[in-house]
Amino acid sequence: MFRDMRRCKQLISDSECREILRSEKRGVLSVIGDDGYPYGVPINFYYDEDENTLYFHGARQGHKIDAIKNCGKVSFTTWNRGLQKDGDWAFYITSVVVMGIAELVDDYDVVYEKIHKLADKYYPSKEEIETEWNRDGKNVQLIAVRIQHMAGKLVHEK
Repeated sequence: MFRDMRRCKQLISDSECREILRSEKRGVLSVIGDDGYPYGVPINFYYDEDENTLYFHGARQGHKIDAIKNCGKVSFTTWNRGLQKDGDWAFYITSVVVMGIAELVDDYDVVYEKIHKLADKYYPSKEEIETEWNRDGKNVQLIAVRIQHMAGKLVHEK
């Protein structure tokens, strides 16, 4: 169902893909938007490795939510900051592309747990997380992306 990566020499292992999903903080979620146009939006995310699922949040209404309700098939891309080798001006960048099915999560206990795990990546303290939750938690929509396919590659930007 999913294509093999054409430039297979650049392919990275599943464990390297998972490490990037665990460590990186931002990526681009792409959905099938209005009139079939792709719609990509930068997001913060949390990767639950045990569930092989990405979690992110947003408002309860909007283009992204409408698109997911219409068609749950999505892709998500993230990449690391890269590294430079001595004497080389170009970076080596590793990216991961995920294909999966997005679904809206409404179970309060799951939303509370996953939003707090997501916030752990970004907020400086548990107190700030709880303050935000108490202020805006009722307005948050949690979205889960169940990963069906994942591939990553290492590219030398030269």
